Amino acid sequence: MKERGRQKAVLWAMGWLLMALVWIPGIGSAADGSGDLVIFHTNDMHARVTSEDDGGRSIGLAELAAAVKSVEAKNPDTLWLDAGDTFHGMPRINISRGENAVPLLNEAGIDAMCPGNHDFNYGEPQLEKLSRKARFPILGANIVYKEDKKRHPFKPYKIFELPGNIKVGVFGLTTPETAYKTGPKNVENVEFLNPVETAKEMIAELRPKCDVIIALMHMGLDASSTFTSDRIAKEAPGIDLIVDGHSHTALPEGLMEGDTLIVQTGWHEYRLGRVDIRLSGHKITSKKACLLDAADLKRMAPKPDASIEKGLAKIDKRNEKLFHTVVAHSDRSITSNRLTLRRHESELGNLCADAFRWRTGADFSIVNGGGIRSDFPAGDVTKGDIMAIFPFGNTIQVAEIQGNVVRAMLEHSVFAYPASFGGFLDVSGMSFSFDPTEPAGSRVKDISIGGQPLDENRTYRMAGNDFTFSGGDDYEMLKGLPIVGEFGTCEEIMADYLNKVGMDGIETGRITVLKDVPVPDEAPDGPGEYKEAA
Repeated sequence: MKERGRQKAVLWAMGWLLMALVWIPGIGSAADGSGDLVIFHTNDMHARVTSEDDGGRSIGLAELAAAVKSVEAKNPDTLWLDAGDTFHGMPRINISRGENAVPLLNEAGIDAMCPGNHDFNYGEPQLEKLSRKARFPILGANIVYKEDKKRHPFKPYKIFELPGNIKVGVFGLTTPETAYKTGPKNVENVEFLNPVETAKEMIAELRPKCDVIIALMHMGLDASSTFTSDRIAKEAPGIDLIVDGHSHTALPEGLMEGDTLIVQTGWHEYRLGRVDIRLSGHKITSKKACLLDAADLKRMAPKPDASIEKGLAKIDKRNEKLFHTVVAHSDRSITSNRLTLRRHESELGNLCADAFRWRTGADFSIVNGGGIRSDFPAGDVTKGDIMAIFPFGNTIQVAEIQGNVVRAMLEHSVFAYPASFGGFLDVSGMSFSFDPTEPAGSRVKDISIGGQPLDENRTYRMAGNDFTFSGGDDYEMLKGLPIVGEFGTCEEIMADYLNKVGMDGIETGRITVLKDVPVPDEAPDGPGEYKEAA
């Protein structure tokens, strides 16, 4: 039994003795299935585990754990559920293929999680390995092996029998989009079944046994998704609470769909979700959701969890050696000068874009200058060097894009020139020119993709990072593009590319400035500055 389980048992015994001494007839006791169930929840942490992540916007796992444990010490009818995209995203965790996260999550006391699409980024066998090391179940009721479509690599559900004589059934669902929102080879041995039909099966299985049914899912609320959490709530009635992820949606008070409460925190540990469920005689009488920020948690627990801080220190010490692992060799350095990357084509930008196109097989690729943050060194190139170039844990996606949208995207890339702009794009598999003396929005000329003139009616496949595709740097025209593939993080792809291909052919010449204009020594960044969170 987990240490938390023993603590819960002791707390329950003490609470039972106290209630026996002060019991008043007519008021429900914990033993009759009456009381307050507390559900804490997280989603889409993307390996953010310290309060320094995302420029200090992440709360930190030690801070989250301290707050949850402070509530659990008073009320053992408490669970912490995580809705996935947890094991992948930042160098501290990525470098170990997710294994550094497991002891931290064990110490935090998470009770269950479901896999997100990015949790498969190291391959399904590695995720199974991580699940065996975890002291909490990874739940995936709609994930089956392709060979027989029956055996599950992960447990379908878990029934928690809490000290207050409350039985909580939790089952897991993962979006079928995972088939293409991770590398296809990562999930070649598994299949994602219809989540609505799976939910119906789980409800039928759990309802006779449980007071509360929770669907822990990485499904989301994006209108572009076929299966969403609100659709599942509507078409599979009988779920009391859906703890959701995937769409990075912040629901301050939750969302009601029929009798089902849907909750989601947003992403990157910016908030901790809390749901309070009141029961009387094994029946739910009320449900209430809220989101807690860092200040709220500090009031609940002023000091971070010491065991997690100790674990982080061990990981960082161990990573010092890993970060010095040599992945390539270079005869020269390449500058990451801020103003160069944000207003001119650059060799480092070209190198990055080439790596992304090579890995994805896309027609062309883009990289925003503001996402590149460190020089490419001469001599031995280490994992730490690559991670310093891409410090934000962004992943590479492939989207389908119409030719006319390609033109609009490039116009936005150069609208601020000669002022610097974090969204200035370097490209691979493409060339274009622009005239900075023309009005913004009418500057781009002579676009060529794959050596052929741009066809504004054709659909192309474009590789870029998830930040840009989410509308970062004000690329509103890229929001909602069909994502047809998801790959690893920028730093992983770059390291692989350098080791297998090298850095030939990155000379500038893909972007031509048709007319000279005065370039200020120090130009302010344009709107849409690159956000470190994405």
